[in-house]
Amino acid sequence: MRWKMSCLAAALALLVACAPKQEAPVPAAEIPPAAELPAAREGVVTDRFARLALACVHREYPNKISHVLNTDADAKPARELYPAFYGCYDWHSSVHGHWLLMRVLNTDPETPMRPAILEALGKSFTPENIAGELAYFQAPDRASFERPYGTAWFLQLMTELREANVPEAEGWVQTLQPLEAFIRAETISWLGKLVYPIRIGTHNSTSFAFGLMLDWADAAGDTEFRILLAAKAMAFHANDVNCPLAYEPSGEDFLSPCLMEADLMRRVLPQAEYVAWLTAFLPQIPLDGRADWLSPGIVLDASDGKLVHLDGVNLSRAWALEGIASALPQDDARIPALLAAAAVHKETGIAAVSDQHYAGSHWLASFATYLETKRGIPLQ
Repeated sequence: MRWKMSCLAAALALLVACAPKQEAPVPAAEIPPAAELPAAREGVVTDRFARLALACVHREYPNKISHVLNTDADAKPARELYPAFYGCYDWHSSVHGHWLLMRVLNTDPETPMRPAILEALGKSFTPENIAGELAYFQAPDRASFERPYGTAWFLQLMTELREANVPEAEGWVQTLQPLEAFIRAETISWLGKLVYPIRIGTHNSTSFAFGLMLDWADAAGDTEFRILLAAKAMAFHANDVNCPLAYEPSGEDFLSPCLMEADLMRRVLPQAEYVAWLTAFLPQIPLDGRADWLSPGIVLDASDGKLVHLDGVNLSRAWALEGIASALPQDDARIPALLAAAAVHKETGIAAVSDQHYAGSHWLASFATYLETKRGIPLQ
């Protein structure tokens, strides 16, 4: 009898193993709406970037959750944990995907993507969704959630909304303001306890986050926040010299620790002081206008979510180089080399933004839009 049962179990196992696998259906809400969107206008790269963001801001899967569970009840899909920013693979990418859409509206009011963008933002920015986001942040043991990268991008989104000229934006600012106030207060608390800078080429970089946060403080007229942040930047970096640029990039960087710091310090130092600081910090910048002093990062497998970070480092290097150049006197001999290197990195980085692999398409368009629209550079 025991032998017969073993044979039966083995036969059932074989049937299960040989049965055709059934793929789980993709809910209609997750299917990227690219086929329903207008075609990108020839030569307008931000149309293409907007299409990528529209294809992911409400796409649930694949999804990488960075999540502290306090009870069994916290084991939920991303759309229930953070109902506004659940798409684009992870929370921070969803946030800057929404930022991208608002940035396109602000810089190109005639974009053919306008109706789709307004619909997508309206779907995300509801009082119920933002209440859910705030509740997630306020739960126990989540003080470090998306700090500082995601929270910096959220403040950058608020900057874009505050500067918008679409009728819906004012209501969206009011809707998102409770989360903005919470992130502001938590950031101030964190700054008071942060003893050292985080010198890294990925999400935890303080230089990158401080830059975006300072721009938000300026747009929001938040003098108190700006003073606190600028003081912390000065305490961390005023005496930095000889940044080891030759050690960059690391194999998974999407930011340059050296260039992000230089791009930050232009926001807190007067021009004359910045010129001297930059000379001591980055003595490698040539005076002959050549571009080959800084080589773009190389990506051999764009389907690898970590390796594809190097496409991002090319884009962020380009905007940092342009930002550094913008802060120097017009006759500074370093400007041609800064802009020449920026142009090479921009060409390489923009060419890598495509919908071929979701590993890159869910976030690279945001970096490309930040660069293409010169978001971090004040209007002259």
